[in-house]
Amino acid sequence: MKLFRTDASKCGVSEVMPRLAEVEADVQGLVEAHMETLLGVRFLASEYGTGPVHKGRIDSLGLDENGSPVIVEYKRGIDAGVINQGLFYLAWLMDHRAEFEHLVLDRLGMRAASQVLWSSPRLICIAGDFTRYDVHAVHEHRRSIDLVRYRLFGSDLLGLETVASGSGGMQAARRARRQAVARATAGIQDASMVELASAVDEALLGLGDGVNRVERKTYRAYQRLRNFACLCPPQRSKLLVYLKVDPKDVDLVPGFTRDVSGLGHHGTGDLEVQLRTPRDVERAQNLFLASYAAA
Repeated sequence: MKLFRTDASKCGVSEVMPRLAEVEADVQGLVEAHMETLLGVRFLASEYGTGPVHKGRIDSLGLDENGSPVIVEYKRGIDAGVINQGLFYLAWLMDHRAEFEHLVLDRLGMRAASQVLWSSPRLICIAGDFTRYDVHAVHEHRRSIDLVRYRLFGSDLLGLETVASGSGGMQAARRARRQAVARATAGIQDASMVELASAVDEALLGLGDGVNRVERKTYRAYQRLRNFACLCPPQRSKLLVYLKVDPKDVDLVPGFTRDVSGLGHHGTGDLEVQLRTPRDVERAQNLFLASYAAA
């Protein structure tokens, strides 16, 4: 990534040179202070001790938009052990669910603690860079792992780039996809709604690499580090998709798009898209892309 500062008065540009942090703690402190904005994760704890037996300290603990537990590990530059270290802590977390839920209760309240989604724990590794072996490992492993490259520009700019993202091995992903569509459409008698739900699922998963899907009872989230679309279960005559697109940037069409900022609804996103036919899915494609790009 290259970043340039424009000078309108002289009609020129100057490159802002990227750099790594002086120490790992600088990256950690910056991300923890703005974790929800940067990662879509609510911050819970820093340098969390794993006890005298495990003898470790988790860099950051958090809870994402869908209620999934999140471990964030940081490295200043390249570290071949970052994924293994994170998975070591993730295994500890899965064995100490009650302790984590107590932490969520203490920091975020009863509602958040009661909705922790243990089926989709996540590991986010933020580092100066990663090896090709790290990228390969992400796609082979059964856990949800995101590799995020950071760069600092000048004195006040931070860049984050998702290098790789995976939610498990390829066969498991295909199986989960089929099962998720079957669950979402179970009991729907109208075949057109079944087909429409499958078309939306295919369109959102096909936007690019690194799209993970998270199943909740009331919606299905499509995630690229953070949610970019939430699909609600089919209704009798339509599907509702919520996108992370600012409704002010969209020419709203009655019966197709609606501003739901400030209104209660399942999933996340302020733009509601109502889909009734395959043609509607085609009409919504640019909105899907815009939300994907924003994530």
